[in-house]
Amino acid sequence: MKNKQTSVLNNVLIWFGAGVSVAEILTGTYYAPLGFARGTLAIIIGHIIGCALLFFAGYIGGIARKSAMETTKYSFGVLGSKFFALLNVLQLVGWTGIMIYDGAISVNGIFAKGSWIWAVVIGALIAVWIFIGITNLGKINAVAMSLLFVLTLVLCKLIFFSNNSVVLSSSIEEAMSFGAAVELAVAMPLSWLPLISDYTKESEKPFRATLFSSLTYGIVSCWMYIIGMGSAILTSEGDIASIMFKAGLGISALIIIILSTVTTTFLDAFSAGISLKTVSSRVNEKYAGLVVAVLGTLGAVFFNMDNITGFLYLIGSVFAPMIAILTADFFVTKCDSSEKKISVSRIVLWLIGFVVYRILMRVDFILGCTTLDMFVTFFLTVLYSKIRK
Repeated sequence: MKNKQTSVLNNVLIWFGAGVSVAEILTGTYYAPLGFARGTLAIIIGHIIGCALLFFAGYIGGIARKSAMETTKYSFGVLGSKFFALLNVLQLVGWTGIMIYDGAISVNGIFAKGSWIWAVVIGALIAVWIFIGITNLGKINAVAMSLLFVLTLVLCKLIFFSNNSVVLSSSIEEAMSFGAAVELAVAMPLSWLPLISDYTKESEKPFRATLFSSLTYGIVSCWMYIIGMGSAILTSEGDIASIMFKAGLGISALIIIILSTVTTTFLDAFSAGISLKTVSSRVNEKYAGLVVAVLGTLGAVFFNMDNITGFLYLIGSVFAPMIAILTADFFVTKCDSSEKKISVSRIVLWLIGFVVYRILMRVDFILGCTTLDMFVTFFLTVLYSKIRK
C-alpha cells in the first residue's frame, strides 16, 4: 500500500492542472463589467471562501482514508452516501462535457477543423490519462504542468503587459453585483468539493497534501479568472482564442488549450468512476471513468454549453449544505452514521440547506449566498445534535 501513496508534490501538480482551465478563463470574462480592481477583489474573496471549504472536505478524506463520497456515510448513512454519489456522477458527467466543449470551441477558433473533431481529440487524450491512472501520472504530470506554467506566463504577458494601460484602467457599465461576483468565484472551488478526497485519501501526508492542494488550486484558479477578465476588458468580447491567435502563438495556443483541458477534465472523469464505486463495489473505476469521458465527449459534440452559471449555482446548492453538515459532524458533533442505512435527520437538514441556498440566491449579500447558507446549515446541525443529546 505504501508504494501507491502520493506525495505532496503529486497532489500539488494534480491541483495545478485542475486550476489551469479554459472553463475558468471563460468564467473570468463575466467579471469584466465590474472593472479590474473590483473584479479582482471579488475573485480573491470568493476563492478564499471556496478553497477553505475545499480544504476541510479534502482533509476529512485524508484523515479517514476514504474517497469523497465514502466520507458522506459519516453523516448521511449508506443510502445517503449513494444518493450524493449519484448526484456527483451527474455533475461530473456535466463538467466533463462542459470542459471538452469549451476546449474544442477555443481550439477551433485557432485551427478551424471543426469543433466536433477537436472534442473527439480532447476526449481521446482524457481517456489516455485515465488509462495511465492517478498513481502513475507523476512524471507525465510534472512535464505537462511545467509546460503549462511557461505557456500561461506567456499568455499572461500578452494580456497584461502588451497593452497594460487599457486593461488596468478599463471598466464597462456594471452588470453583475459584487455579491453575485463573489458567489461565482466561490462556485468553482465548490464544484471540486466532491472530488478532492479522491486524491488526498492516497496522500502520504494528508494535512500538508490537502493544504498545499487547496492553496495551489486557489492561486492558479484566481490567476485564470483574472486572465479571463483581463482579456474581456481588453477585447470587449472575452475571446481568449482570438487573443492567442492574433499574438501569433499558434501551436503554443493549441498546447495550452488542449493540455489544460485534459489535465482538468481527467479529474472529473476519474472521480466519476470512484463515485460510482461507492454506489456499487462491482464497478471498475477505470472503465467507469472511460465511459464518463465518452459521455462527456458526446455531450460536447451534440449540445450547446455556452453559459454554465446556472450549472455552477446548482452545484453550490447541492454540495454546500452537504459539506457543512459533514464538517459539523466530523469536527464538532462527532455524530457517526456510517453503520446506518440512512440518517433521516441529516437528509432533512440537507434539504433545508438546499432550499435556503436557492432562496439566498435572490439576496445580494456581499460575501455571496454560499457563506450564509453554510453558516445556517452548520449551526442547525450542531443545534439539533445538542438538543438530541
